[in-house]
Amino acid sequence: MATKIFVNLPVKNLNESVEFFTQLGFTFNPQFTDETATCMIVAEDIFVMLLTEAKFKTFTPKQICDAAKYTEVLVCLTSESREKVDEIVSKAVAAGGTTYNEPQDHGFMYGHGFQDLDGHIWELIFMEPGAINQG
Repeated sequence: MATKIFVNLPVKNLNESVEFFTQLGFTFNPQFTDETATCMIVAEDIFVMLLTEAKFKTFTPKQICDAAKYTEVLVCLTSESREKVDEIVSKAVAAGGTTYNEPQDHGFMYGHGFQDLDGHIWELIFMEPGAINQG
């Protein structure tokens, strides 16, 4: 069985977050969705649990970081092309997100990113085929 990853992120307004990520093309698993949480499908084995702050607090004794002021995590996803990176960032901005830097072009790797409605940073990168040594 392949290892799966579930990234858990607190959100201030679950419905608005679902609408935001839907506009970016993500879908959700209704089996793990209720008024306090939803399971966003990123890939076959990658999921993001968007949890209301009240629900998120049940999983940790620590204070929730205000991602609009502080960085608690950088979520980085690969994309199929440079154009796809730019397309997703444009969709995020159109849906109410913001950019936090300029695109980064390192030749073999291209990246850009956005902040979602709660300030979480999502980086998107495209790696040229063959740029990573699989040895």
